[in-house]
Amino acid sequence: MSREETPQREVLVDACGCERTPPPSTGGGEVEEPVTRLWHVREIRLGLLSGALLGVGFLAGLGGWETVELVLAAAALLVGGSTFVPGALRRLARGKLGVGLLMTIGAVGATLLGQVEEAAALAFLFSLSEGLEEYSLARTRHGLRALLDLVPKEATVLRGSHEVVLDPAQLVTGDVMVVRPGERLATDGTVRSGRSSLDTSAITGESMPVETGPGQEVFAGSINGTGALEVKVTSTAQDNSLARIVHVVETEQSRRGATQRLADRIARPLVPGILVAAVLTALLGTLLDDPSVWVHRALVMVVAASPCALAISVPVTAVASIGAASRRGILIKGGAAMEALGRVRTVALDKTGTLTRNRPAVVDVATAPGNNRDQVLGWAAALEARSEHPLAAAILAATATVPAAKDVQAVVGAGLVGTVDGARVRLGRPGWVTPGDLAGDVARMQQAGATAVVVEVDGHPAGAIAVRDELRPEAAEVIARFADHGYTVVMLTGDNQVTARALAAEAGIEQVHADLRPEDKSQVVTGLRTQGPTAMVGDGVNDAPALATADVGVAMGAMGTDVAIETADVALMGDDLRLLPYAFEHAHRTRAIMLQNVVVSLALIAALIPLALFGVLGLAAVVLVHELAEVLVIANGVRAGRSRHLAAPGVAQDRTHLEGARA
Repeated sequence: MSREETPQREVLVDACGCERTPPPSTGGGEVEEPVTRLWHVREIRLGLLSGALLGVGFLAGLGGWETVELVLAAAALLVGGSTFVPGALRRLARGKLGVGLLMTIGAVGATLLGQVEEAAALAFLFSLSEGLEEYSLARTRHGLRALLDLVPKEATVLRGSHEVVLDPAQLVTGDVMVVRPGERLATDGTVRSGRSSLDTSAITGESMPVETGPGQEVFAGSINGTGALEVKVTSTAQDNSLARIVHVVETEQSRRGATQRLADRIARPLVPGILVAAVLTALLGTLLDDPSVWVHRALVMVVAASPCALAISVPVTAVASIGAASRRGILIKGGAAMEALGRVRTVALDKTGTLTRNRPAVVDVATAPGNNRDQVLGWAAALEARSEHPLAAAILAATATVPAAKDVQAVVGAGLVGTVDGARVRLGRPGWVTPGDLAGDVARMQQAGATAVVVEVDGHPAGAIAVRDELRPEAAEVIARFADHGYTVVMLTGDNQVTARALAAEAGIEQVHADLRPEDKSQVVTGLRTQGPTAMVGDGVNDAPALATADVGVAMGAMGTDVAIETADVALMGDDLRLLPYAFEHAHRTRAIMLQNVVVSLALIAALIPLALFGVLGLAAVVLVHELAEVLVIANGVRAGRSRHLAAPGVAQDRTHLEGARA
């Protein structure tokens, strides 16, 4: 089943058998009108009308107007039945069975037995149930889409020498926005002029304002600080970072998790199975006793076995939970990812860019006889100018002049090779490039917790460069929180053992795997998975093999990074590492709620079937119990959308704009 082919609502339809239109995509175009009131839902309106007709008919019956009571009951049956009977019949024509068909059979059978009032009561209660389900899903979907409300209603752009106020939908790539202090960015762009700090807490969960200046990327929904900015638009309002997040999540919600598939596996064979059992009950009962009694009990048993509560329990929970997480800068891509994250007990963390700041700097340079610091840095910078490795920026920043290099090639997991001023130059980790007489300097650099790279010119060691990337200030706090909740934390890094263990000890991590190439990280993760469900946390690009191998891949700092969002199962939009344990705790709580709903739903079916079979409960009573159970599992599922526990210490939240997003 492809992610694009199966919207979330269709998942519910399969098991429940009640047709609805799936929500439109929000990747581009207009956002659907939000369902904010119960009476906005068609099923609720028709259900209430059905109930009103049934109630008036009941009063007419008390007054002795039996004909009026019958007519009004029939009208109530038709109005309530219109919410599920047409869809059930259309699905039956396509060879598909569902709860809607069971309810239709029950209503028709009761009518044929002369119990029109009971049939009307069934239609009334079931239509309300369908309406409540639709309302809960619409509200939780709207909670995710409320991210788009972070975009302002107006944007100021330069047109020649004049400022023009436009609707953000009218912005095009290349426009220059004027963003004054306190204003929100209408879309993504690059700062052309000005310096300021941006509050991105509502989007990424970052606790501290992010300093920005010329050449830096900025994202829709960010709040400008004290400085005025001119921002060149790089994405339209329909394709900016917020719109992409909403689109990705709504698309990925089609990926059903193991618990959700369990619900489907139970529901689908249950429908034809209960129909067969009902027919056998009616036939055997007719042979042994009064046919009308056993036909009626068979019909009640059909309704009693309806698995609608089971079918909706998990999807409602997943939708609510995913929406809540997204509003805290945690992008969880569907029910499968949510459930997998909830099962994880081992967390593998990449070092560079995850545990560290990812802002390395050159702290030491050792040179071989005949070479100087500037020469060594120049050779290294010439190769690194063609690299996207995190250490490249540090080496380039420490170099005044960068020579031209030719034929630069990257050796995965090892280093770079190329030609600089006619000399063959290699740059890479010790072991791949032999340090020679610089071995003592390399050891000293590594013992100081720095990453050492060796520069080789025409086959001879020319120098060694020490680059150090400091741990994030919240790293130790995060590792301690994982430990408190029983998680096993493992560090994976391409750095040497000495450097890795020095940083791991500072962070409080005991298990360390160092000197790893990308494929080595994947193998380590494979080994960890044999011990239990494992998550890999990395940057979404360099750690792609390990992210793909793990039960759950988590990308850090993915805001605006399409590759990370597309490849990872979970993406933290910001760089605040404290959101990581909260994401795991949120998923664990969600999975517990899912299992609660499945157990309650199955227990209800198991209890109602014998009660119906032996005539303890009638049709109306069974329907009432079922619909109360649906309300219960929906309400329990919506609890997963309560995201207060996601507010990590120090993480600011934009409550004003997100208040309407709460389901």
